[in-house]
Amino acid sequence: MTATVPDPTARSTPATPRDWGCLASSGGARDAQRARREDPAGLAALEARVAHDLACLNYPPPDWVPPTPGPAGTPMLDVLVAGGGMCGQTVAYALRRDGIGRQRTIDARREGLEGPWATFARMEMLRSPKHLTGPDLGVPSLTFRAWYEARFGADGWAALHKVWRLDWRDYLLWVRRQVGVAVDGGVRLESIEPARGGLALRLDERGTARTVHVRKLVLALGREGSGLPRRPAFPSLEPDAPAARAHVFHSMDEVDFAALAGRRVGVLGVGASAFDNAGLALEHGAAEVAMFARRAAMPQVNKSKWTSFAGFFRGYPALPDAERVRFYAHVLDEQVPPPYESVLRCDRHPAFALRLGEPWLDVAADADGVTVTTPAGTRRFDAVILGTGFDVNLIDRPELGTLAAHVLPWGDRVPSDGSAAHDEIARFPYLGEGFQLLARPGAAPEVADALSRIHLFSWGSTLSQGAVAGDIPGLAIGATRLSGAIAAHLFVEDAGRHHARLLAHDERELKPTRWWDGHPAAGPAGTE
Repeated sequence: MTATVPDPTARSTPATPRDWGCLASSGGARDAQRARREDPAGLAALEARVAHDLACLNYPPPDWVPPTPGPAGTPMLDVLVAGGGMCGQTVAYALRRDGIGRQRTIDARREGLEGPWATFARMEMLRSPKHLTGPDLGVPSLTFRAWYEARFGADGWAALHKVWRLDWRDYLLWVRRQVGVAVDGGVRLESIEPARGGLALRLDERGTARTVHVRKLVLALGREGSGLPRRPAFPSLEPDAPAARAHVFHSMDEVDFAALAGRRVGVLGVGASAFDNAGLALEHGAAEVAMFARRAAMPQVNKSKWTSFAGFFRGYPALPDAERVRFYAHVLDEQVPPPYESVLRCDRHPAFALRLGEPWLDVAADADGVTVTTPAGTRRFDAVILGTGFDVNLIDRPELGTLAAHVLPWGDRVPSDGSAAHDEIARFPYLGEGFQLLARPGAAPEVADALSRIHLFSWGSTLSQGAVAGDIPGLAIGATRLSGAIAAHLFVEDAGRHHARLLAHDERELKPTRWWDGHPAAGPAGTE
């Protein structure tokens, strides 16, 4: 089940990307989208306004970072951003605004497929309210509202309930073009090694291996970028066996939903991804979709939503460790309910069933399908989807290699109370004030230095910094905080060279006057 179906509602992008989770929304929603009338002149006018606004802000400013020669004598990159999705491109934009121009942004996927929006995100619309800002970094003409109104008018904006998923993808690509952030697609970060004055990064550039030297690395690899997809272990399931690969999927896997027409599908989990995958299977004609959860009731309150205000985003990192744990232990323990729209998306189908308080005890895949064992007995499915989220555990990230074992985790900072929430917290990396990885005591100096040059900008930074590196509400605060920290670190490291520049600075501002100390200024005729 690997073939995909084109999304009938998707706008084309420069690469006309394939959409793994094609939007098969209700007829009314699809009709409403198709009824929109786009105004090309409106978007052109907005782009002229953006260019003027950025010019008024003197963007981009000159690059102030002195070049640092690498092993081959050519200047090292000051920053490489690994990951060109929403977070990566916003960080790159923030770095440019702070005058750090010797940078590069890479992504393993090609243009339009960065991030989850056109791949494993299968929601009809974003959970977030339509008015939220973030990727614009405070420039009004770069907001989603400005972009949407320019394309579909003020009435279109007023009629919009929430942001359609692929509209958000297209908006991010538009912002990227306006601010001049280039994402080099088809380039994967393979490994990280310490190097003198920086890091040696091994890249796979569209099939060609290359080593580049950088002073700073930002890991903006998405929700899965701090660990791996969470795939529960079951006694009878061999994940790599051909039968499992054909019939057992994680919610981030590529799934041929069209092939599920007339089939029985089991879904594990009651989070957003579980409901979105169930909804997509139902919309493609699945004969039955049964969703299972060990909880007797679904989470009802999104505690993370409470944290979405400037005081929390800015103040949280300054809290003592125990206070930070106290906040997020509660958030994680309560869990996040699925979006209202996602639940309705499934509930409107007679073929949908929700079985709460019925965990999966075993999963056995064979050539014809999957047998799931629960406390109520066994159930037979043609395919199952694990909507079980992602783990945070940097030891699982292949890029870090041997460095991963030396990363300081929260488990080394706070004692466990035996709860599931604290066990999860223990695996989060304990980051510095600038999102940088810190080394465990006893690590070799070169290892500690290398880790301090790696900045984690993804869900894994949440315990240390708050939810400012993945969710839209805190994105602008997080990106500017990270950029400011990198700028400060680079300046301090180069303080000697900057002092030499200060001494050499010789812009004589009094030269046009008689008080210039070089030669008398030419005054009116007959005078000095």
